[in-house]
Amino acid sequence: MGNSTETISTDYLVRVITKDGSIRALACVTTGLVGELCRRHGTWPTASAALGRGLTAGALMGALLKTGQRVALRFEGNGPLKKVLVEADANGAVRGGVGNPEVSPVRDDGKLDVGGALGRAGLLTVTKDLGLKEPYTGTVILYTSEIAEDLAWYLTESEQIPSAVGLGTYVEPDGSVSAAGGFLIQALPPGDEELVDRLMARIGEMPPVTELLRRGVTPEGMLAYLFDGIPCDTLEKRALAFVCSCSRERTERLLVSLGKADLAALIDEQGGAEVTCELCRERYRFDRGELERLLTGLSAH
Repeated sequence: MGNSTETISTDYLVRVITKDGSIRALACVTTGLVGELCRRHGTWPTASAALGRGLTAGALMGALLKTGQRVALRFEGNGPLKKVLVEADANGAVRGGVGNPEVSPVRDDGKLDVGGALGRAGLLTVTKDLGLKEPYTGTVILYTSEIAEDLAWYLTESEQIPSAVGLGTYVEPDGSVSAAGGFLIQALPPGDEELVDRLMARIGEMPPVTELLRRGVTPEGMLAYLFDGIPCDTLEKRALAFVCSCSRERTERLLVSLGKADLAALIDEQGGAEVTCELCRERYRFDRGELERLLTGLSAH
């Protein structure tokens, strides 16, 4: 699964469907992988909250795919955070980052201002690699810039599947992440309006996701709360983990792709190179000898 940038954690996701097949739902806990990526990126509290929500959104979207398929979410706004970029696959592997980790605006009520950090004007772009010739891409204007509502808006507008999304990341005063997770609920055709209304009312009464997670409520518990009295079948329980597909070999290929002139200039001007993965901050260092070996290999062709 790529290089060693992988964490072992108790993060997992549960997927259920109502007995009548009209509603599917997923809930997950992502505290471990969110904490790991926030540490790697050195995010300040509001950036951590935004990245955590984005990573959880990626995990939920990845679970809707078939084996071998991947999804990328790109939330881009006009705020100081600039962007949240997340990639996930159907096997529960998640990675991601933000444009500027050192931002932490706070709202008047003292809560972390994720919408203000991302910026009220911007786009959410969802790219799915479904194993076809071309990836599928859908784009919507950011709805609230709070991540959860934006994903629900995208699914409802672009994919025509009425959806509700709840995401939460709790950042402690010391900057560490003590709770992260969320849920995704979708109405499937032909749909059951009465059931949808019942669920929407439950979501409206539900405490914040982070509050439930901090109380020790599991993904199963979250779904049990939402679907109280509604018969459901559990389809799967899947482990989630931070996994990055970057590697030294891939980075070498990236350097080779620069071409002879740029590679020679790197050797002459810097005497080496350091390449940092945008999504996991893993650093790959190449000394003069290693770059010369790559250049020799290029010249031999």
